[in-house]
Formats: sequence, structure tokens, C-alpha cells
Amino acid sequence: MTDKKPAYCQLGGEFFIPFMPPHWSSLIAVHAVAAAYSILFGAFQLLRKRKGGRLHRLIGRIWVGAMYAVLITSFGIRTLDGGFNWLHGLSVLTFFTVSIGLWAARTGRFAAHRSFMQGSYFGVLGAFIGVVAVPERRIPQMALHDLPGLSLWIALVVLTAIFTVLGLTMLGRKADRGSPEPADVGR
Repeated sequence: MTDKKPAYCQLGGEFFIPFMPPHWSSLIAVHAVAAAYSILFGAFQLLRKRKGGRLHRLIGRIWVGAMYAVLITSFGIRTLDGGFNWLHGLSVLTFFTVSIGLWAARTGRFAAHRSFMQGSYFGVLGAFIGVVAVPERRIPQMALHDLPGLSLWIALVVLTAIFTVLGLTMLGRKADRGSPEPADVGR
């Protein structure tokens, strides 16, 4: 009887992070959580009809922080042969599109802001699809070999994102009662 571990477990010398699969390094764990948040918060921003208000800006800051975390950590994650691939090229491009989108918002160029941020979001979504489509990668391997662990990880990320949005919404409503600044406005 061979104690053969799945491909995603065959990485040595990595430490355990609470609530993360023990075979993930801290770099990959931060990258995965930030990527999950960037997908969830980005979808929230895209699906909302009202833009420009306090909630949009707060969630947008969280999303931008998550995107930069994904981008920075991506360069520490290499291919099996130690090199870079198309995902690293996408990281460089996305760094510029997110940064230009921020600049556009700060300077009142809202059409450009919308375009750059939407492009950045669809880029991270495309990268996610590219990652889960490769069976040897960690997420598909977890789906095959540790579905309860993957389900727990997804549930924790989704629940924390939901509670973040709900909390910010409630805080925003409370602040809007005493503030002359209008709540979210349609743009």
C-alpha cells in the first residue's frame, strides 16, 4: 500500500495556516484569499446600480487592496520549472489598469475609471478560470481530494465578504443620517 499524496500535497517545507489547507504556503494562502475577495467584491461593485457613494468607495478600496495583494503575491508564485508564465504577464498589465483606474477616479474621469476597473475585474476572473481549468493546480486538486476542506474555505471567504458588505452598508446608513454628503448616487 503506497501512501501517495495528491500532486498539490507534494510540496515540502510549507507551514500550516489556520483555516487554510496545510499544504498551502503562506504566500499562496494570501494570494488565494485576496483573489477570492477581489472576485467577490468586484462582482458586488459591478452588479450594483448605484455608483460613486460612500459604500462604492469603501468596497472599491477593499477591492483595490485585494487586487494589489493578488498582483504582488503572484510574482512569488512560479511555475513548476521556476519561471514565469502568461499569468505573470497579466499581473503586470493589471497593475497598470488598476492604477490608471484609481487615477481616473481621483481626477473625475469616471468613464475611464469604469472601463479600467471593469477590464481589471474581467482579467482577474479570466486568470481564475485559467487556474481552475488546469487539473494539476491546487484548487482542482482540492476539489478532487479534499472537497470538505475546499467547501469550508469557500464558505469562510464568502461569509466574511458578505458580513463585510453588510457591516459597511449598516455603518453607511448610520453615517448618512447625520451627514450632508448624499448616499450612493446613480452614475
